[in-house]
Amino acid sequence: MLKRLYAVVCSLAVLVTAAGFGAGTATADPFGRTPAQLQAISDVIGRALSARGVPFTYGGGDANGPTKGAPRAAAVVTDSAGVAGQAPPVIGLSVPPAASDLAPEPAADVVGFDASGLIVYAFGGVGIKMPRSSGQQYAAVRKVAPATALPGDLIFYGPDGAQSVALFIGNGQMVETGDQGVTVSPVRTNEMTPYLGRVIG
Repeated sequence: MLKRLYAVVCSLAVLVTAAGFGAGTATADPFGRTPAQLQAISDVIGRALSARGVPFTYGGGDANGPTKGAPRAAAVVTDSAGVAGQAPPVIGLSVPPAASDLAPEPAADVVGFDASGLIVYAFGGVGIKMPRSSGQQYAAVRKVAPATALPGDLIFYGPDGAQSVALFIGNGQMVETGDQGVTVSPVRTNEMTPYLGRVIG
């Protein structure tokens, strides 16, 4: 137990002090990423940040921006083979970390993002097509230890990333979609998956 707690504390310390690359960075990189990769990461982060204030809606968002949501029981998702089906009531499309089964259901006609929809939008700006659910995103990305976190990495929550996903932007901060819509917040380690996901670099 103490070893695990120590590992989480060390991981959080690295996330807080990880390289402070942010929007607008496209110079030489000590981690071996090319200028083109750094520019793409900067563009992804910039696109996510541009969505601050957009409301949360379950099932909302695609590569073009916010969309109307869908009722949880009727949200259509696709599996890894691209077959459409009905999402289970809780697992499937991302649920914001602060949401609970007892929270009131947001109206499906709200135009906005859910957690994975924001990630689809952010990476869509650089031509990278991401899977639609956070669990599928977790399965698709290269896994990296929290101690090696870099801006542009994805932070997942819940078993196999099925609860939620956020975009790490450096300096202990992430862009996420929660009950208050798209916001920048400090990285949380509670219920974080053992690995982050790297898409670029």
